[in-house]
Amino acid sequence: MFDAALKDAQTRVQTALEEAMAGLDGTVADAMRYTCRGGKRLRAFLVVESARLHDVAPAEADRAAAAIEAVHAYSLVHDDLPCMDDDALRRGNPTVHVKWDEAIAVLTGDALQTLAFALLADARTGPADVQVALIASLAKASGADGMVLGQVLDIEAETAPTPLTLDQITRLQAGKTGALIEWSACAGALMGRADPAPLRSYARALGLAFQIADDILDIEGDAALAGKRLQKDAEAGKATFVSLLGMEAAKARATCLVAEAQAALAPYGPAAENLKAAAQFVISRNT
Repeated sequence: MFDAALKDAQTRVQTALEEAMAGLDGTVADAMRYTCRGGKRLRAFLVVESARLHDVAPAEADRAAAAIEAVHAYSLVHDDLPCMDDDALRRGNPTVHVKWDEAIAVLTGDALQTLAFALLADARTGPADVQVALIASLAKASGADGMVLGQVLDIEAETAPTPLTLDQITRLQAGKTGALIEWSACAGALMGRADPAPLRSYARALGLAFQIADDILDIEGDAALAGKRLQKDAEAGKATFVSLLGMEAAKARATCLVAEAQAALAPYGPAAENLKAAAQFVISRNT
């Protein structure tokens, strides 16, 4: 059931992204399409499933799902740049600055970010008050109080005189990874004009479990399956959940967070089974 739902979300969001970029021409448009291919589409899945819980029309959910994937894609393009993580591979393909150049990579990220807000501002995404709520919350989640803050803290950690503490890493990842995951899970409640509190609790536990799993994969994962360079944090001497907790304790913590995320979905009953399965998926994935 989960696998089919994830595949369905992947197909739907790819269609929505392609439709949104259909009228675009030129090098940046080519790079945008290149960047938006593949990936797990977990954030899109969370939007689609949270929307389904609140009886939101699929067409509305698909545009919101495409918006978060556009923001996520932009973040990856910029994160791969030489001035940040300096990665040559993403999803098994050359990164945008390698395939084109750094200027095109910067502009591609910029264009993907603005595409996200254009998608949310489209009248087909929902009534005006819903559009405003989605736009305002995504701006916060992706900006200087969310994802960008997490990125800055990550960069600063590379030159910090001492490794980050567990609390500091948790704060960093709540921005860098968790903020967009939280927005994705809460989007359906916003579109349905419902209380997002249970989904917010779910997403915060899910986002932290996701990052711990990433730290584990960075050590135990297969670079060929991951489609990117691994063991970067260890090479850079950066503190991670694994380096601070130890491998077994990190795995145990991730398992506890999955249980916490699943428990937060109790108000939705059996309708939230796919979201529960997604929580287990984030710590059992191999990419």
